[in-house]
Amino acid sequence: MEIKLRELMVRVAHLEKRAALVGGLEGRDLSGRDLKGMNLSKANLTGVNLSKANLTGANLKGAVLSGANLEWANLEGANLEGADLSKAILTGANLSKAILTGAILEMADLTDADLTWADLKGADLKFAQMLRANLFKANLKSAFLAWASLTQANLLGAAYDDSTTLTPSLTPSQLRSMTKV
Repeated sequence: MEIKLRELMVRVAHLEKRAALVGGLEGRDLSGRDLKGMNLSKANLTGVNLSKANLTGANLKGAVLSGANLEWANLEGANLEGADLSKAILTGANLSKAILTGAILEMADLTDADLTWADLKGADLKFAQMLRANLFKANLKSAFLAWASLTQANLLGAAYDDSTTLTPSLTPSQLRSMTKV
């Protein structure tokens, strides 16, 4: 009986979470919310404040997060495949092991972001600010990093290929630390 009550309470809490997110989300304040594992695929989250939100393992595939505030958000293992994160603020965000294949991160602020083991295959990072970002073992195959600022970024073991467009501002030591595949 106690187990069934607990299961019911968990389901109700999940439904309440989903109900709170239904409708127009553009510009809403969802800062600090626990959205772990939520399915927000193809959601319009333009300009939404998700700072310090827990989006661990969330499905944001194809979501529009243009201009969203994701400062210090936890997006570890989140699926952001094909998501539009143009002009998004991701300062200090945890994107380790996140799937960002084909994502648009044009002019996004990824200062101090953790992109360890992130999959950025085919991602557009044109004009992205990545000051001190950690891209350890990130997949940058076919990524577009033209004019991206990678000052003091950790690129140790980051994989790139002939289809990757690298920014000319990479230091020789950064380039040597990367892995061409």
